[in-house]
Amino acid sequence: MTGLRIVIVDDHPMMLEGMRALVASIPDIEVVGEAGDGESARREVQLTRPDVVVMDLHMPGTNGVEATRAIRRTTPSSRILVLTMFEDDDSVFAAMRAGASGYLVKGARQDEIVRAIRSVADGHAIFGPSVAQRILTLFAGGMPSAEPFPELTAREREVLDLIAAGRANGAIAQQLGISSKTVSNHTSAIFAKLQVADRAEAIIRARHAGLGQGS
Repeated sequence: MTGLRIVIVDDHPMMLEGMRALVASIPDIEVVGEAGDGESARREVQLTRPDVVVMDLHMPGTNGVEATRAIRRTTPSSRILVLTMFEDDDSVFAAMRAGASGYLVKGARQDEIVRAIRSVADGHAIFGPSVAQRILTLFAGGMPSAEPFPELTAREREVLDLIAAGRANGAIAQQLGISSKTVSNHTSAIFAKLQVADRAEAIIRARHAGLGQGS
């Protein structure tokens, strides 16, 4: 594939500089935008419509997982390649659930990064060796340690679980021993973090992740 356009998202200036230098040496890949946090990334991607977004995960403000989810919703033609320092199960599976097409750990060889960019742009999923092993373990029957929706607090997950089970706010308040107003506040926070428009969409997302089954 030729003429690839990418956006780089990272809050470390040295990482941005390194990626710029790498891409400058590749004649058919062009950096069309940069961002240092998730919200800026979402805006930059909507503006530039790149083929691939090279995304860090842990950034100030909106993190890379939330940004990945937002970009996949608003600009689905742009593929996400995660390039991060973190390879723990929580980070890996959160990024996958958010819609990332690839996941590499910083320190990957330059040719590996370029190959991953091309593969993701072509519609393939690509993962570094350690990440691939986690995925193989998952599909072999192992269970990841990550909770669904890691951007939510434990209480918000409880509320979402009960929403997915069909409980109204009053019933949730009674079961958890909190006020209906507190439930409403948690619900608003859940909708914002998951970027869903209403209760019905939240229920679909939650049930797809396995919530609401035993409550």
